Amino acid sequence: MGSNTVHLVAVDAQQGGRPTPMSDWKTTLKLVGYLDKKGAITAAGVDKLVASVAEAAALAQQLGCEELMPFATSAVRSATNSEEVLAEVSKHTGVNLEVLSGRDEARLTFLAVRRWYGWSAGRIINLDIGGGSLEMSTGENENPDAAFSLDLGAARLTHNWFDTDPPERKKINLLRDFIDAELVESAKTLKAYGEARLAVGTSKTCRTLGRLTGAAPSSAGPFVKRELSAPGLRQLIAFISRMTAADRAELEGVSANRSQQIVAGALVAEAAMRALGIEHLEICPWALREGVILRRIEQGIVPKETLLVEKWER
Repeated sequence: MGSNTVHLVAVDAQQGGRPTPMSDWKTTLKLVGYLDKKGAITAAGVDKLVASVAEAAALAQQLGCEELMPFATSAVRSATNSEEVLAEVSKHTGVNLEVLSGRDEARLTFLAVRRWYGWSAGRIINLDIGGGSLEMSTGENENPDAAFSLDLGAARLTHNWFDTDPPERKKINLLRDFIDAELVESAKTLKAYGEARLAVGTSKTCRTLGRLTGAAPSSAGPFVKRELSAPGLRQLIAFISRMTAADRAELEGVSANRSQQIVAGALVAEAAMRALGIEHLEICPWALREGVILRRIEQGIVPKETLLVEKWER
């Protein structure tokens, strides 16, 4: 469960095998829009969340899933009334959401990236731009040497900084300066571990930015190499920042649900790449969800059991 959607995936998983998605369902939530001035999720937001989780749980039962692994990320974690929200979800749906810490998000995403590219990739640095937060990590093994989570999610920044459509140039420049300042310490630490052989971007935001700069569409499958370049990203920002959300939604690869936040997401990606000295990101199809599944497989499951992962998509 993330800032934008409730996402349910039924997966056929077994030890030693690649997790295979068998069914995929999602519903739009946009939780950031349900935060009050104190950072609490409003009653309307809780109601929508409860209804979405109930629908997902019912579908899981229909699919005959053996195990439910429901988890929530930044949107619920950072809400000032998160405990009350979790209690309401449990009370009305029977689903007990696990709220991942930001560091756990970064570590599990890194695990998925490492498994996708393998040991031959050497040191990897990974950027994951979600709706509520930005996760960054680097390492040579399955566990990263350093992992950070910053409140620089695309939906969060859009909600907090942009009040016109398209956003004002002054606000864009102020947000860029803010992002740069927030990245200083974590970028310094990540670079201290040495240059990575492979720089990776995960999450829907990175996939969308890659598509907008010429990467292959999702219909080409997960095994096609996709990249996001710093020069291409800078050109893209100059283009889409002048467009309305409705016009951006007409671009190939941009959904109406994400057209409002893609400018902020692009600013985060550009700033992070610049801070870390990255010219090209390779887009990885695996991210947090797959990391959670892989970790569960490591803990031991009956071969060929169907697992269910429910998450708020980043």
